[in-house]
Amino acid sequence: MKVIFNGELVEIADSPSSQSGWLPGEGIFETIKTVENVPYALDRHLNRAQVSAKSLGIQIPIIENVKQAVDTLFEAVSHPSGLLRISFSKQSNWLAVHLPYANSEKALNLRIHPQRLVGDLHKKFPYESRLEIMNQSKIAGFDDGLVVNPKGHICEGSVTNLIVQIKNQWLTPPVNDGLLPGIMRELLVAKEIVRVQSIPLSQLPEITSGFLLSSLRIAQPISSIESHQLQVSHAFGQEIQALVVKYSLG
Repeated sequence: MKVIFNGELVEIADSPSSQSGWLPGEGIFETIKTVENVPYALDRHLNRAQVSAKSLGIQIPIIENVKQAVDTLFEAVSHPSGLLRISFSKQSNWLAVHLPYANSEKALNLRIHPQRLVGDLHKKFPYESRLEIMNQSKIAGFDDGLVVNPKGHICEGSVTNLIVQIKNQWLTPPVNDGLLPGIMRELLVAKEIVRVQSIPLSQLPEITSGFLLSSLRIAQPISSIESHQLQVSHAFGQEIQALVVKYSLG
């Protein structure tokens, strides 16, 4: 498999990347959905990477050079439905990989992760701690887990943002509750599709519907949280999908 390493198209074996497309050490990354080799919201993702890099003291290349290298990668590695991951390490290396990705529309059964956590404003690797939340939830018989902060506010999924419906309003937690400012979440807030408001765990019985948001899943419906059953709102999910396509491409 070919990858972009420090701007050059190389075989993955000729880069320090793992076979799953991760750089060693620490850094930041962006994961981007592609359809027929067209990335969704690429500029938004790269802008977020620039903000994180500046905050964390990570050197990243000129963004136009990254975009040109990504085009080269798509010419060499093509997928009808794909996952583009661009990583920037603290050692000033960067990597882009394009992997196949299978969409899932399954409605998810979630649990509340038992450990109270504060999320990160930056999308960092290594990513094992977040994936472990999902793994622990699956071992317990669920599809994923929701993270609650020390104040008792529901924040996000293991690797996703969250929107829920309470009293006919769609809500998403504020970033200062301790969660990643996700790209899809940002778009829905900007278009006033959802309102930003803290969601105390005590309000769980009031939630009537919900979705997990991510740049890959876009909006995946939630069927239940613990034993609390939710309505699966297919129509709203389709509305989100259409909005994302309208404002993410080109």
